Amino acid sequence: MTIGTQAQPLSGAPSRESLADRLQAVLPKIVLAPSMVITLVFTYGFIVWSLVLSFTNSRMLPNYDFIGLSNYSKLFSMERWTVAYTNLFIFGFLFIVIAICVGTLLAILLDQKIRAEGVLRTIYLYPFALSLIVTGTAWKWILNPEIGIEKLMHDIGFTRFQFDWLVDKDMAIYTIVIAAVWQASGFVMAIMLAGLRGVDNSIIKAAQIDGATMPTIYRRIILPIMRPIFFSCFIILSHLAIKSFDLVVVLTAGGPGYSSDLPATFMYQYAFGRNQIGIGSASAMITLMGFIAILIPYLYSELRKKKHG
Repeated sequence: MTIGTQAQPLSGAPSRESLADRLQAVLPKIVLAPSMVITLVFTYGFIVWSLVLSFTNSRMLPNYDFIGLSNYSKLFSMERWTVAYTNLFIFGFLFIVIAICVGTLLAILLDQKIRAEGVLRTIYLYPFALSLIVTGTAWKWILNPEIGIEKLMHDIGFTRFQFDWLVDKDMAIYTIVIAAVWQASGFVMAIMLAGLRGVDNSIIKAAQIDGATMPTIYRRIILPIMRPIFFSCFIILSHLAIKSFDLVVVLTAGGPGYSSDLPATFMYQYAFGRNQIGIGSASAMITLMGFIAILIPYLYSELRKKKHG
């Protein structure tokens, strides 16, 4: 009598299920590996390379004759670098404060459940969708004394009106602030509006029952609750301010002279315009350290929040 037997897989041969599980576990790593390698090489690799070049006497081409901190001492003795970093503090402070204030006010306005909220939200957010090249070009036309606001006011009869900030070396940096605030305020508005919509309505209703007015509720209850969102906006806008390049190049080209230079434009001019790669790399490292100094408190607060959360 023949007894049927079922073939059993060899103990040493993996089953199809185990192969599929292994492939599914390895596949994401295979997909992400090229982008990880590119990021390591072309971001962090070039950061390390720039750090090395900042200690060398590199000019048109890199060389590795180390000269210590000579580039850094030379950098801080240059008037143009002093102007660039002073402009960064002026631009950064005004840009961050005004953009957060305007964005918060717009978010509070839209939080009142007004009509055509979707249309207004789109209008406010639209400038952020434009490239900095387009924004700079548009504001260069608007602020140009010969074809912009000043000419328009003269044409309608206000011949004494004057708005020549774009060609005034003392005021040129403020034209960059105007264009940057116009572009970033809608982005801040979107973040703030999401935060406002996340506030528990029961808190607001309880305050209204106690007789608090809406301005008081926003000032003493809602806005303090949104402190982490304000901090996030501060970090994002600080990053945008520190790396500002396109807007400056298109709007003022760093001029008149170098009166509206920022560290990013300074670095580009010395590294690629004047063929002083060592000085350019040193300025890039100082700028990077400035951003890291802002980023570390944010990372610390986030890690602390997760630890105690």
